[in-house]
Amino acid sequence: MVNIIWVSLFLIGFVFAAIQGNMDLVNEAIFSGAKEAVAICIGLISVLTFWLGMMRIAEKAGIINGVSKIMSPFVKILFPDIPKGHPALGYIISNMSANLFGLGNAATPMGIKAMKELKVLNGNKEEASRSMITLLAINTASITLIPTTVIALRIEYNSVGPTEIVFTTILATTCSTIGAIIIDRYFHFRRLKKGG
Repeated sequence: MVNIIWVSLFLIGFVFAAIQGNMDLVNEAIFSGAKEAVAICIGLISVLTFWLGMMRIAEKAGIINGVSKIMSPFVKILFPDIPKGHPALGYIISNMSANLFGLGNAATPMGIKAMKELKVLNGNKEEASRSMITLLAINTASITLIPTTVIALRIEYNSVGPTEIVFTTILATTCSTIGAIIIDRYFHFRRLKKGG
């Protein structure tokens, strides 16, 4: 569906530019946008490489394991359907830890692996299980302590204070995560009352 929306937006813009005789502006925007995208990607590579390296060092030092132990009781409360010691729990904790440090790119593979494990637990049904819905809600909202990607973008665009957003990000993501959990639980208990 998203692909259809993007293609539609592109085609509509292209048609209107052709009708108004602004094709030269479209060509200019395409090439300048491509150039800027490459520059942003190269800028992000350095920051993401640094933080992924820091995560690897933290993993080797046992910090990630410590964070996992701290998060484990919380994760068990959020995902009571998952049996103790199941691989999905490890992937969920890794996903949440990576999101905590603002490493959405590192969190994504762990989230996908967790979803695959949850789908197996759900008997490979097409309908999402309670745990799958909860993971999606928490992954989307996700408390973030260090918004590395946003800081990297602010540095790339010469922001005067690229790290000024840290406190605001912590506050906003805490609110969004609490909201996601409340909404998830509300609909879960509503469904239970209906007998679904």
